[in-house]
Amino acid sequence: MHDTAVSSAARARQNRMNRRRFERRFKRGAGVVAALYVLSMIVAPEHTTLPAAPKVNTAAALPAASVWRPAGEVVNRKADEVVSLKKGYVWQKTAKPFAVDTVQNVPRVALTRWHRIYKFATQYGISVDLARKIHDTAIRQGIEPDLGFRVVQLESEFKSRAASPVGAIGLTQLMLGTARGFEPSITREALMDAETNLRIGFKYLRALIRENNGNLSLALLTYNRGPVAVQSAIALGLDPSNGYDRVVTKGYRGRGTLD
Repeated sequence: MHDTAVSSAARARQNRMNRRRFERRFKRGAGVVAALYVLSMIVAPEHTTLPAAPKVNTAAALPAASVWRPAGEVVNRKADEVVSLKKGYVWQKTAKPFAVDTVQNVPRVALTRWHRIYKFATQYGISVDLARKIHDTAIRQGIEPDLGFRVVQLESEFKSRAASPVGAIGLTQLMLGTARGFEPSITREALMDAETNLRIGFKYLRALIRENNGNLSLALLTYNRGPVAVQSAIALGLDPSNGYDRVVTKGYRGRGTLD
């Protein structure tokens, strides 16, 4: 009787072990099948029929002049390309495609532009609208925005109707005669307009940088003191600097222009 009971218990244990082993193998097999099925859906072989993706008019989501690629494609952009903002978006000088934000469908370069504008507004304690005008006008005229903000701060402390005792006008403190060298019909009152003043002032600064072969210090001194005073000092073997150039460029690492 004892031997029979032991034999029955052993068989029962063996049956339980076999059943558990079978269950483990079954679960492993089911897991493999499930993984293969998921993989097949991801890879989507030719015999698998998937629903067609809905057609989206992505071009309508951007301005008509936009040149773009869907998000995820590789975007190549040269670091020294000059941007312009004629449409309120940032372009390259030669139109390069750019990625699009997949959530807001907004060009990333436009978001970067606004980030910089807000940063300048906070840094100098001015309105976002004025920061936008300085930033965008500087870029249109080929001036690095950082330099543009520095010049405007020192010249007028961001006061669009600033006027000096010698007749300098507006944000960039232009002399009327200097401004008329670029726009002959310009008036004194017109130079009080922020965007007009910035446009001519930055155009003048860029011309000076070119005339001085990229010498930013000489260009800034000429902008501040006038060409006659600077050239006279150089002709006499004197240092033309009155400190203006050093104040503007303190901590600045740019070259002045965008090209």
